[in-house]
Amino acid sequence: MKIGVVGLPNVGKSTLFNAITNAGAESANYPFCTIEPNVGIVDVPDARLDVLGKLYSTQKITPASIEFVDIAGLVAGASKGEGLGNKFLSHIREVDAIVHVVRCFENEKIIHVNGSINPLRDIEIIDLELALADLEQVTKKYEKDSKLVKTGDKSLIAGVKLMERIKEALENNLPARSVEIQGEEEEKLMKNLQLLSAKPIIYVANIGEDDIGKEENQFVKDVRKKAEQEGAKVICLCAKIEEELTSLSEEDRALFKAELGIQESGLDKLVKASYDLLGLMSFLTAGEKEVRAWTIKKGTKAPQAAGKIHTDFEKGFIKAEVVSYDDLIEAGNYLKAKEKGKVRMEGKDYVVQDGDVILFRFNV
Repeated sequence: MKIGVVGLPNVGKSTLFNAITNAGAESANYPFCTIEPNVGIVDVPDARLDVLGKLYSTQKITPASIEFVDIAGLVAGASKGEGLGNKFLSHIREVDAIVHVVRCFENEKIIHVNGSINPLRDIEIIDLELALADLEQVTKKYEKDSKLVKTGDKSLIAGVKLMERIKEALENNLPARSVEIQGEEEEKLMKNLQLLSAKPIIYVANIGEDDIGKEENQFVKDVRKKAEQEGAKVICLCAKIEEELTSLSEEDRALFKAELGIQESGLDKLVKASYDLLGLMSFLTAGEKEVRAWTIKKGTKAPQAAGKIHTDFEKGFIKAEVVSYDDLIEAGNYLKAKEKGKVRMEGKDYVVQDGDVILFRFNV
């Protein structure tokens, strides 16, 4: 999973990236500090892995991972190349979802590119640039494909009809993700278009240190209202504090979080929101050699889940030996879970559930 972190210059984007990836991306008080995207691979926090590791006395624990990409600050006119905009926009096309960092704090010492704090205006600037870039791309393809429709190619006809709906949405200042997708074919066509405004989005309301533990300020409330209207996710955090936490020992970090009243880290919040937004979950494999989490889409069937491990597992799939994580831990070990009838043999139509511990039977 690849998540792009975007926002206007000086909203705390690179500070947040540093905090969640501990990658040390350059962060400074001037626009376009980040030109080439910084990339950080982050382990997905999952307490179940450590428990299984002890249960199996495993040699290795491998969590699922997310790739975060810190994309340079966009500005008004980015879709026309302002502020190296075309280059930055191309980086966004490659991600699965967007984390849009929005500044929700006042601080005279930190320059805002537009001179004042207004998160709704900031969101609109980014949305407009993404939509304008999409409209230009869709219009070009629509004009080209419309001329070829007379060939009778069904896929081409379906694509043109979909692009008509997308163009209408974009021309009415609506993102491509607001267009209702009808069936698997349109889903595939939409994916192939790689539209920026079609990406699912999480807004990160970046608050000041003084706002931690207080009722949300008006800026955050405005962002939440906006997100509700478009079905987006919102998380609220202080990027500066999150970055400071990464420099502390585990013990000091726990004390500092308790002192500030922070229940979970920004990374935990982001991972949960990302999984929820993209409809993802994890199944687990466990043994003496390795305990590992595998990320799949909700609704994935057993053979396709097996294919995440190796394509041969999917091709030669026979059965999946499944026990839920909770049942396994309650039983104490795999043999006892089997004796209690908690281990099931599932076939090709079994829909994998979050936390399933699975052993795949296959033949190549």
